[in-house]
Amino acid sequence: MSVTDIRPNMDFWQERVDLAAAFRWTARLHMHEGVANHFSLAINEDGTKFLMNPNQMHFSRIKASDLIVVDANDPETLEGPDAPDPTAWGLHGGIHRHCPHARCAMHVHSIHATVLASLADSTLPPIDQNCATFFNRYVIDDGYGGLAFESEGERCAALLTDPKKKVMIMGNHGIMIIGETVAETFNRLYYFERAAETYIRALQTGRPLRVLSDEVAEKTAQELEDYPEQDARHLAELKAILDEEGSSYAR
Repeated sequence: MSVTDIRPNMDFWQERVDLAAAFRWTARLHMHEGVANHFSLAINEDGTKFLMNPNQMHFSRIKASDLIVVDANDPETLEGPDAPDPTAWGLHGGIHRHCPHARCAMHVHSIHATVLASLADSTLPPIDQNCATFFNRYVIDDGYGGLAFESEGERCAALLTDPKKKVMIMGNHGIMIIGETVAETFNRLYYFERAAETYIRALQTGRPLRVLSDEVAEKTAQELEDYPEQDARHLAELKAILDEEGSSYAR
């Protein structure tokens, strides 16, 4: 049997494997929403062609070879047997069309991030190291307008033009995380959900919060940004666990 037989779609294979692993682990952490959420990864220079999960396929079953290629500049992408979900086209297509720095985009309705997005004040104060990671590095969308079809996707993309802001807290909706690579973006997604959980649980105590100063929060965020290879090692360890379990993600 040839390598091609084993791997039916060889284009951008390592990127496919990394993205498939991120899908599998997101499902394991119960951060997905049924079959409704989407991850994407740009595969051309301007970012307008990207890999994405197939329409309404559960994250826990996605394999590297399942990922479809979407062209943000070709509306005919929505036709045919491999058409993406229309809301995925609207939201991710808008981001990849207008935000070339967003090579990877991960959108979920994870519970704690969504609770944060449902508060009248969705800011995330730096009450611990994880929360400080995102100090001055997120944007809040206060203009939810319904399902993320094309016009809503264009509106959301306009909020992510600042390369420093790699998290969008989508009011009344969920979270959008962007980054350069799958490892960077997934790591950010993971830690944002952890930060949101810490904050929500702290609020539940009803007691005063211990909030870091702006200076310490910024220093901490910068130190974490400069921390060497933590994101790549995180994803590598998750893939190693999946491999040891005999997972089909890399097929």
